[in-house]
Amino acid sequence: MIIIMKPDASTEAINNVVSIVREQGLDTHLSHGHEVTIIGVVGDKTVLADKNLEIAEGVDRIVSVTESYKLANKKFHPEPTVVKVGNTAIGGDNLVIMSGPCAVESAEQVLETAIAIKKAGARILRGGAYKPRTSPYSFQGMEEDGLRLMKEAKDATGLPVVCEVTSQSAVEAAVKYVDMLQIGARNMQNFFLLKEVGKTGLPVLLKRGLSATIDEWLNAAEYILAEGNPNVVLCERGIRTFETATRNTLDLSAVPVIRAKSHLPIIVDPSHATGVRDYVEPLAMAGVAAGADGLMIETHPCPEKALSDGPQSLTFSQFEELCDKLRPLASLMGKTLA
Repeated sequence: MIIIMKPDASTEAINNVVSIVREQGLDTHLSHGHEVTIIGVVGDKTVLADKNLEIAEGVDRIVSVTESYKLANKKFHPEPTVVKVGNTAIGGDNLVIMSGPCAVESAEQVLETAIAIKKAGARILRGGAYKPRTSPYSFQGMEEDGLRLMKEAKDATGLPVVCEVTSQSAVEAAVKYVDMLQIGARNMQNFFLLKEVGKTGLPVLLKRGLSATIDEWLNAAEYILAEGNPNVVLCERGIRTFETATRNTLDLSAVPVIRAKSHLPIIVDPSHATGVRDYVEPLAMAGVAAGADGLMIETHPCPEKALSDGPQSLTFSQFEELCDKLRPLASLMGKTLA
């Protein structure tokens, strides 16, 4: 449930309501908007039945929340969340592009990519140091050595970096090097891992699971938020359907649905969604038109030699051309792409 305070509710009145709720063993989360303060109540609300909170000083109304996710719910937090990643903000009026190779392969590859994508307009460097692959014989990533190379590229270019983590040990290593942790589609419902990244306090990019509903996705975000970490960005990367023309089916309807259900920013990853380089540009533009706060685009100095996902990676010139096409579209959508 949420308790909506009146616009003129005093700090004393707000604190009084919070005290009543907490005395019953429930958790509260405050959201201070431009006009009103909302008190989110997490727990068994039946213990408040005889507390007459609806007539407490400063209370405007009480709204029952039927969804199982609370902290990710727009009813709890009507103001859109903006997540700061290094020197970049995701959400609000910004259109943020994350770009880089699927897998970190060498210092030269990562640095060359970072320089090229920054020049084109990307604001976050992405790269895979831990690669959960379908086949155990596929390249699994450079692990901490890869993280170290990403940190060197960050130091050279000023771009914050994001990398996927797949285990507790990976989290412990990554926090020393990166600005944002990524939970991949295969781990969206790895609840232990969600709790661990939540505890770090670092921003988290949470990709939608291969067969996850939107409510399951938001409940996964809830695990991170419940650890006291408000810095969650959602990423639509396609879901598994019966269609085989693309690797996955990019669910662009998820963007407006998330907008209606949650305050968390959402980006779109057309590279993993399609697995085909030629489809990345049109779906990237469609994602922006649908209202996404950003994009994750794979680039590589030489895609034909990439150790992972070369067929979906753009060349530097293709990425620069895409950014040039996105700028007027971003402006039309009320956003700015640097």
